Amino acid sequence: MLNFVEMDKSITLFDQMQDRGGPLVLINKFNVRPDEVDQLLAAWTADAALMRAQPGYISAQLHRGVAGSCVFLNYAVWESTEHFARAFANPEFQNQLGRYPSSATAEPHLFRKVAVTGVCVE
Repeated sequence: MLNFVEMDKSITLFDQMQDRGGPLVLINKFNVRPDEVDQLLAAWTADAALMRAQPGYISAQLHRGVAGSCVFLNYAVWESTEHFARAFANPEFQNQLGRYPSSATAEPHLFRKVAVTGVCVE
C-alpha cells in the first residue's frame, strides 16, 4: 500500500482538493527501495492509464532521479481541482493504491502557475 506524506505540513492534499479553481498541476514525489522500483513503475503505469480516462485529465509524466536514484517525480496537469478530486476519489483508483510496494512513499501536492514579471533567469 502506498504511504502518503504531506509535502506541506500546514496544508494537506485533502485541504487543497476543497479549492474549486483550475487549471492545476499535481506534483507527486515518490521514494522506493531499489528492489521495488519495478513494482512502483508497474503500479504507476496502471494508475496513469486509469487517470488518462478521467474527465479533466490533460497530461502526466514520470521522471526518475539520475545515477540510480530511487526518487521519482510525477508531473500531472488537470483542468481543475474538482476534476482531480473526483478522479482521486474514484474507487477503482483507490483500490489500485494497494499495488504499490510496501516501501513506497508519495508526497502529492497541488500547484497553480504564478505569473512573475521582471525576472531574469540565466
